[in-house]
Amino acid sequence: MHTAISAGDTAWVLVSCALVLMMTPALALFYGGMARRKNTLSTLTLSFVFMALIGVQWLLYGYTLAFGPDIGGFIGGLDFSGFRGVGAAPSADYGKTIPHSLFAAFQMMFAVITPALITGAFVERVRFKSFLLFSLGWATLVYDPLCHWVWATGGWLARLGVLDFAGGAVVHIAAGFAALAFALAIGPRKGFGKVPMEPHNIPLTVIGAGLLWVGWFGFNGGSALAANGVAVNALLTTNTSAAAAGLVWMLLSWLDGRPSTLGLVTGMVVGLAAVTPAAGYITPLAALVLGAVAAPIGYYGIRFRIRRQLDESMDVWPCHGLSSVWGMIATGLFATTDVNPGGANGLFFGNPSQLAIQLLAIAATIIFVFVVTFTLAKLLDWSIGLRVTPMEEEVGLDISSHGERAYS
Repeated sequence: MHTAISAGDTAWVLVSCALVLMMTPALALFYGGMARRKNTLSTLTLSFVFMALIGVQWLLYGYTLAFGPDIGGFIGGLDFSGFRGVGAAPSADYGKTIPHSLFAAFQMMFAVITPALITGAFVERVRFKSFLLFSLGWATLVYDPLCHWVWATGGWLARLGVLDFAGGAVVHIAAGFAALAFALAIGPRKGFGKVPMEPHNIPLTVIGAGLLWVGWFGFNGGSALAANGVAVNALLTTNTSAAAAGLVWMLLSWLDGRPSTLGLVTGMVVGLAAVTPAAGYITPLAALVLGAVAAPIGYYGIRFRIRRQLDESMDVWPCHGLSSVWGMIATGLFATTDVNPGGANGLFFGNPSQLAIQLLAIAATIIFVFVVTFTLAKLLDWSIGLRVTPMEEEVGLDISSHGERAYS
């Protein structure tokens, strides 16, 4: 059956594309403010470069590996290399009321921001050359196959019926556990735990967090691929989870001393990451519970990381990885076909098997991502080295890697 293109759906997904792309510069500001002054430009560059790198990789072969015709449930064929056959007509499989090329463009924005999230794990000490090779390898060997498993027609997790509305497993669990693996491979920053490593510009981080929240409406709302009730519900659940998590995080930091500004915005981002898999399947009231529970998971996850002396610098693992593990579980609990007839009911709506499928997807994602990321990082470390020299680290990566200063 050939469906006509809807102007409304096309307009909404076009706007969502722009909103999701904006999240990468927003993330650069969010991380950049948390870095030390001498590593500001380096930290910004780590995010920004993906707009160029993945912008090319996705067009040439990334999209076809993720969404090309299925090969064994694990990877896409090469039929769409160079966007061959990806044109203005709708795809039979994806977004039936929008151009196929728009679906591919929307998915590209996810492919750009996912590896950018990982950079929070190794700022202030990674060699730029090694980082670029790692990023290209990670996008090709981890992101594209995982994307195929969960979202492509024929992907093995998609066939099982996993619910991941906008990238709980594909984006946040993947980035979070990749960050953990890379941090273990590269080791801590020089002087970690001994010298203070304060954020140099919290206002930058606050601006980044605000722009991330706005962008997330495109991330989650746009994932409906239509201007419809599911998109509106996703926008509401996204807002609610961020609000609840921000409040709870602020209260937790208040109990530990004072209500921290950095804590408030971190909590908001945790709420956004947690609701991503669930946004188009649960009610706003369920999102309130989801966000409120996500905050302590992230908060105490950071405490655990600090106690273990693990230098995963920007807390990608607790804030994205752990919170979205909870988000995927919550989807298996709270999902209801009343919200989205195209989804499934969760445990609380009489379907315990959905929770089992979600747990399987979480486990498969974590194992696959962790093993491939750690192996890739270690191979690069043995061959060309992951880290800058101690002297370059001391001077700061802005000068030593890029020959520029953020502040005169």
